[in-house]
Amino acid sequence: MLRLILIGLLSGFFFSSTFVLNRMMSLQGGHWVWTASLRYGYMIIFLMLWVGLFRGFDVFKKALRHFYDHWLFWTLTGSVGFGGFYALICYSADYAPGWVIATTWQFTIIATLIVLICFGRSFPKRIWLFSCLVFAGVLMVNLSRADAVNVADLVKSIIPVLIAAFCYPIGNQLVWEATNGNQRLPDINTPVIHDPFIKVLLMSLGSAPFWLFLVIVNAPPLPSKGQLVSTALVALSSGVVATSIFLYARNLSQNAAELAAVDSTQSSEVIFALVGEMVILGAAFPNIYGVMGILITGVGLVAFVRHQGAVVDG
Repeated sequence: MLRLILIGLLSGFFFSSTFVLNRMMSLQGGHWVWTASLRYGYMIIFLMLWVGLFRGFDVFKKALRHFYDHWLFWTLTGSVGFGGFYALICYSADYAPGWVIATTWQFTIIATLIVLICFGRSFPKRIWLFSCLVFAGVLMVNLSRADAVNVADLVKSIIPVLIAAFCYPIGNQLVWEATNGNQRLPDINTPVIHDPFIKVLLMSLGSAPFWLFLVIVNAPPLPSKGQLVSTALVALSSGVVATSIFLYARNLSQNAAELAAVDSTQSSEVIFALVGEMVILGAAFPNIYGVMGILITGVGLVAFVRHQGAVVDG
């Protein structure tokens, strides 16, 4: 168990780079559209290389063929689950520190429950208690900044992340539903997409029209060399390295309790993002309300995930 937790924490460390580097690019004047779109451009390249090298060229061709056969479905899920999600996360980085965004992003736990209910799922009532803890922590973190920023900037930093928290599970749940025989969606249940990296590749390819549209509409100035490098680091660190480590830890898990332990380590992103900003960007340590908000959010997340594991074991 200790080994799994340490591996999970390592993945949380690499995942947290997204929030720190996005904030750094924002402070350096990098446009949020490039921060978002370039990350997925790099992701497509990295994932194509990954699938081609580690899954084989035949699997790679099958994946591209599958995308061609169901391009409308993957464009929809990629645009919502990756496009809408990450564009809003990057937009909010112009108005809030990375650790605040990382904490607010944990609201996706609650958003996922609501999305699953819309797809006909149900949950034990205790789950909502833990979700309320997460929400209370997120609220405290954002209110801790109320005296330091104006209301408009506070809204611009909170609302986009809360919407993004819904976009991500909607996109992923649509893929799950289509894979598991939802009659209202196309049948995409082929062996090739059971590889998680291929799913990410297909959704990334599907998000490409969204990014192109976003660039055309906003017409941002060309990215600097620093932004090109930083977005590549985000794509490699968060999109490839962190995902690989996290999936490796989950695959090593032998039961629901171990899975829950691995999943709960992802709340460490908040701490890593905070420390990263303090070290790299010279960010100030949060006030007492911010610290309490982080702790409450972490407790809620750990309790939520561990209870989920207990429900599965039961």
